[in-house]
Amino acid sequence: MVYSILKCPVCNSEYDINRNNYLCDKCGNILDVIQKGLDNFELSDYAGVWKYKNLVHPGIEDKYIITRREGNTNLYKNFKISDYSGIKNIFLKHEGENPTGSFKDRGMTVAVSEAMRLGFKKTLCASTGNTSAAAASYSSFAGIDSYVLIPEGKISKNKLFQAVSYGANIVNINGDFDTAMADLRETLKKRNDFYVLNSLNPWRIEGQKTIIFEIMEKLEPDFISFPAGNLGNTSAFGKALMELKAMGKIKKIPELIAIQAEGASPFYDYINNRRDNIIPVKARTVASAIQIGNPVNFKKAKRSIDFTHGIVEKVSDDEIIDAKKIIDRSGIGCEPASAASLAGVKKLRENNIIDKNDAVVSILTGNILKDLDMNLSYNAMNINDILF
Repeated sequence: MVYSILKCPVCNSEYDINRNNYLCDKCGNILDVIQKGLDNFELSDYAGVWKYKNLVHPGIEDKYIITRREGNTNLYKNFKISDYSGIKNIFLKHEGENPTGSFKDRGMTVAVSEAMRLGFKKTLCASTGNTSAAAASYSSFAGIDSYVLIPEGKISKNKLFQAVSYGANIVNINGDFDTAMADLRETLKKRNDFYVLNSLNPWRIEGQKTIIFEIMEKLEPDFISFPAGNLGNTSAFGKALMELKAMGKIKKIPELIAIQAEGASPFYDYINNRRDNIIPVKARTVASAIQIGNPVNFKKAKRSIDFTHGIVEKVSDDEIIDAKKIIDRSGIGCEPASAASLAGVKKLRENNIIDKNDAVVSILTGNILKDLDMNLSYNAMNINDILF
């Protein structure tokens, strides 16, 4: 029988899943969800994320599952992307095709389902935008009240519009995302009626790792690149590859490439400068979704990079904007943070770290309509310009 436990990745302490404190009682690190008795890649009758129920949350009853058929996003190949990156076999997996327009829906379907299983009536998250939209949507769909801590004036209006429209209770925070996360932690110390939906919650990771399951069913890439902010995806992707390897489902392990914005790159410094701990920074970047200076998942993320012999790179805002223009004008489109995944691959190709013949999957984390704060400039034509 397959079942789940919570386990500390540092001291290996184990806990029952019927708790909502996801920090280790002994050492304070964020817990993992571990599936016990898992030795087969059995698929369920669900679609998308819950197709992998046996690998995500095998013990949950169907009556608790809150899903909007998230997952099963497309892989795109386009000559403009190949020409720009210098890589022939590059694919874009577009997580902006999820119900609320970002990869966050994958984690939220699992986390909100777990909130239902545990009987919670309120959810809480801190957010720069995409998390708030997904949390509000899935909470409302489940009939649960959602509360969102927002860094006032530091969130895309489009993402805030989603959270408000889905019925979230908005709590303005005087500071940035890291301030909001600190306030969230303080709130959880004083109240036990909120179920946390940030990536402090390891069930989020279980949903997000299905991105890798979908990729590996179709391709055997040499590299998988993605934007890196709070490092939930970095943690999730390595965990997914470890599980697939342990089950004997893959022989070749793709290298993970975590791309940070130069103005928000503490994980880049932590890995490449071989530091003992992460040093928080005051994050500043046009890519608001990864504008995070003190990522909570850095230890799990390091585990992922180590396991895959991966790479952590950083790119400038100008490089992100240039890559976004190419993705947009290829007819695919993405939010600014997503474009970091392509900008980083281009940089690594130019430095001969990636070969032109390597197979690469770059993950686009959000929809093109997620962030319209960037200036929209175009040359308007007169009707006579096309009539004559």
